[in-house]
Amino acid sequence: MDQQRASALDAFRIDGKAAIVTGASQGIGAATALAFADAGADVVLTARTESDLERVAAAVVDRGRRAVVVPGDVNDLDHVARVVEAAVAELGRIDVVVSNAGGARSRPFADTRVDHLEAAFHFNVSVAFELTRLALPQLLESGEGAVVTIGSMAGVHASRGSLAHGLSKAALTQLTRLMAADLAPRVRVNAVAPGAVETAALHGYVDEDVRAGMAARTRMRRNGTPEDIALAVLYLVSPASGWITGRLLEVDGNSPEDMVPKGIPDLVPGE
Repeated sequence: MDQQRASALDAFRIDGKAAIVTGASQGIGAATALAFADAGADVVLTARTESDLERVAAAVVDRGRRAVVVPGDVNDLDHVARVVEAAVAELGRIDVVVSNAGGARSRPFADTRVDHLEAAFHFNVSVAFELTRLALPQLLESGEGAVVTIGSMAGVHASRGSLAHGLSKAALTQLTRLMAADLAPRVRVNAVAPGAVETAALHGYVDEDVRAGMAARTRMRRNGTPEDIALAVLYLVSPASGWITGRLLEVDGNSPEDMVPKGIPDLVPGE
């Protein structure tokens, strides 16, 4: 029995792999980087705040793995290229890509303009596309290449006031499916859609009372943690999910469709 258990646990190991994680300075990205290190992988970390990246990198090293810090903004596609180059130069390979950096400020439909949509699509879709495209030669050479994009339940449901964010995250999910169709069987591509996760971004958007209300409406009666999402990502890049590609894994505590906090006013005058 112990031997069978060890074998099952080994399926979640990614020993010796090299992974790129964007948005790795805090929250889901940082938790993912640490989960990868715990599972045996070296990690390339990128985000805008170098001091936060160095903190995460030190935690990776404490786990006995290598960490490469490449500070910068992934909205700059030249920076994305530098991240890939650093991974190859420092680690000699790329086996895993996690496109975690993303987001958008949504406005009501009547206040949304094309430039808002284009900015959201660039951050959430174009950056993930370009990172995967540039890493593809290494992913193919790996023989076990895996890509995970971090979407959102906002891209699954149609919540009021979430137009730019929800639309671009829905497009990211479809990009994931299309990349999976083109790159299978040599590279697997999947997505994770988090629900309400207790990150700095959520804390900046809603207050404690609203977060408590969101948790109460979720079937699991709590909001998620970065670690909840990180472990789902680890599963999708590990051999344990070796027959899964082109799928969206919803990690949301089974939340209701419309999680917009109470107090959002009517968005169309006269409604």
